[in-house]
Amino acid sequence: MKKKVVVQLPPVAKEAPVSARYALELEALSEVADIVEVDGASPESFLEGARDADAIMTSWGIHINEEIIGGLDQCVVIGVGSVGVDMVDVDAATRAGIVVTNVPDVFIEEVADHTLMLLLAAGRRVKMMDQLVREGRWYEGRPILNHVPRLWGQTLGLVSFGHVATAVARRAKAFGLHVIAYDPYVSELKMTAEGVEPVTFDELLERSDYLSVHPGLNAQTRGMMNDAAFAKMKSTAVIINCGRGPVIDEAALIRALQAGQIAAAGLDVLEQEPPDANNPLLAMDNVIITPHAASATTRMRTETRRRNGREVALVLQGKWPLSCVNPTVLPRTPLERWQPYPMDRGPNR
Repeated sequence: MKKKVVVQLPPVAKEAPVSARYALELEALSEVADIVEVDGASPESFLEGARDADAIMTSWGIHINEEIIGGLDQCVVIGVGSVGVDMVDVDAATRAGIVVTNVPDVFIEEVADHTLMLLLAAGRRVKMMDQLVREGRWYEGRPILNHVPRLWGQTLGLVSFGHVATAVARRAKAFGLHVIAYDPYVSELKMTAEGVEPVTFDELLERSDYLSVHPGLNAQTRGMMNDAAFAKMKSTAVIINCGRGPVIDEAALIRALQAGQIAAAGLDVLEQEPPDANNPLLAMDNVIITPHAASATTRMRTETRRRNGREVALVLQGKWPLSCVNPTVLPRTPLERWQPYPMDRGPNR
């Protein structure tokens, strides 16, 4: 008998059958499971349809909270179709013995490209330069940039040194940037092997001309870029965020920009998305904002969906997934530890 994999009912009804709409996920799942859509208007309605699910797949919509997780009778895996997993209460899932998977290495290169794009655009005040041209103020651009140091020889600081930050560091070196990083969970040897200087968090803030933030969102990282952090940064510094919006205390960022504590920002993510029309960041000519689109390319959605289906299929077939967010749960399950073939190792093999 096939397993039951639950997904949230889309906000707009689709005419195509579920098997067609989830064809990419079913490439891996079709032999072991059926996909069933359930109402996600509330935790109660979602749980009503998901209570007997063997697996849940999600990347948007309802938060898979402790209430939902506690009501699941036989769920063994929650597959998240993104890098961030803040739409799932991972601690509650771990307590319940449920494996949580994600897709951390599908769009590393895309996000790294977008990060460098925002760094260059914010550093060279592209938004401001473009607006000057449109307003007929052609000769005002050069005097402004005469006060901006050239990129070569500047210091890029990285908060966290995971897959994306590593890819950013490699790109940054081509522009002559010296790269430093803070990550208490990564060895100094890994950083120095990439030509990156490991530093403390305070040193990172004090030395960075450009600061790019990449940590996952959790209780320790939420709001870590706050008033105290901005006060330690150079007044000429530029901050970049293509990671998780709430890592930056947005009100503190606005205050820092308004007070001249930092010079500019390039943001792909915000605390509230989409932002309120009155958000002061939208009116600042030294702030560039893109609509949480860093990972978006022609391959992103297709590869993410395939990978999500594959992770869930592995667990439903009794095997460890390739990417487990809560690995401490694995020894408590009957899942078989296995060694994937080289082709299964993803883009960093």
